[in-house]
Amino acid sequence: MRKFDTKVQHLKYKVLREVAKQAWADTLQENLLDIPKIIVPGKVPTMRCCVYKERAMLVERVKMAMGGNKQNPNVIEVIDIACDECPMGGYEVTNACRGCLAHRCEDVCKFGAISFDEDHVAHIDKTKCRECGQCSKVCPYSAIHNYKRPCETACKVKAIKMGEEKEACIDNSRCISCGACVYACPFGAITDKSYILNVIDMLKGSHGNKDYKIYAVVAPSVSSQFKYAKLGQVVTGIHKLGFHTVIEAALGADLVAMSEAKELSEKGFLTSSCCPAFVSYTEKYFPELTQFISHNLSPMAAIAKYVKEHEKNCKIVFIGPCTAKKAEIQKEDVKPYVDSVLTFEELQALFDSREIDITSLEESDLDNASYFGRIFARSGGLSDAVAEAVREQNLEFVLQSCTCDGIEQCKAALLQKKAGRLQANFIEGMACVGGCIGGAGCLTHGEKNKAEVDKYGREALEKTIADAIAVLK
Repeated sequence: MRKFDTKVQHLKYKVLREVAKQAWADTLQENLLDIPKIIVPGKVPTMRCCVYKERAMLVERVKMAMGGNKQNPNVIEVIDIACDECPMGGYEVTNACRGCLAHRCEDVCKFGAISFDEDHVAHIDKTKCRECGQCSKVCPYSAIHNYKRPCETACKVKAIKMGEEKEACIDNSRCISCGACVYACPFGAITDKSYILNVIDMLKGSHGNKDYKIYAVVAPSVSSQFKYAKLGQVVTGIHKLGFHTVIEAALGADLVAMSEAKELSEKGFLTSSCCPAFVSYTEKYFPELTQFISHNLSPMAAIAKYVKEHEKNCKIVFIGPCTAKKAEIQKEDVKPYVDSVLTFEELQALFDSREIDITSLEESDLDNASYFGRIFARSGGLSDAVAEAVREQNLEFVLQSCTCDGIEQCKAALLQKKAGRLQANFIEGMACVGGCIGGAGCLTHGEKNKAEVDKYGREALEKTIADAIAVLK
């Protein structure tokens, strides 16, 4: 079974794997320039026009695998040299233009960008065009089409622009670190910084130190990943990497559900705080609504906080599908609890860098959280969990949830709330379509992942949220 959806993901993985291999062996600095040659041996290019350009791009990918530009606070960056194959984009006249007499496109253009040749076919002057789209709207033949780059189409917050050399550029003031552009770019020219070296340093430092323990907090969406192996084998593999304990982030979701239900019943209206990209979106685009953001930490941070309060000399590494989690751990209220973040892509690279074949391992248990904590991984799961928490705590409150599946639905709900027209008292915001199972750091994406999460939830030993939390006490 294929481990990844796309060849772009596979290329990223190969770079991460080689960087990790050298880091384990303490030979990274001396062998740094050899990594591109390992991935593309010989003189035959596999993806680009020549092997030298291909290797030059791989050098930049290696830098991203080592943490990227330290001066750039954003966890998402563009590899400029790799961003050169997309068309300029924008509005263009197609061969559907019939050279009609009406010239509505010319009349509606306020910038004088439309002209006609001797055959009366329309042309757009890119130096004058302001991308307003009015010509496209009035064309009776739908002959004017807006060609957007995949990254621009994927970015629902319009944080992607074109630079002077027509390369993609990210406006950090608008970016919410969701990683939609990372998954959408067919050339892998946009990627997330990796903290894989930080994690390896932690794991190496813990060897032989009995007082120093590293905990892996694993997102419930893991149930839809690593489909070539069993979940219990993935857990054993994490232990073999050197992690002392593997904990479900879903247990943190149980904590959050109980607390969020109380806060909601007291305040009467909330927007969720579980998805860092949604929280960032609200803060940047709807600052007047930030007062409604739940004061609860995310499930990742909630369970990490609990562990650090009860265990001395420990470090926490979150493992999940989310690039925005890498931004979340930079926040002042989360930084003390979570030390680093790995995506599922990076976990796969770690396994293979240590030549750990998880399919050959015995299974280990991962069975503390409730059904409701585990279904946080998919859209609608958080609302179901909060409703259950209201019921279990006998709160006199009727939940009316607005479940937002993707940032466009989040925008619609927040606009309605701003206008006073939202018929709900709780907004569940998930920036990725499908919820966490659609995160940019997933190995695989798809509707089947929702069924896997629900199945994983039904396998929970703890049938209520209260039962799951009681395990902690």
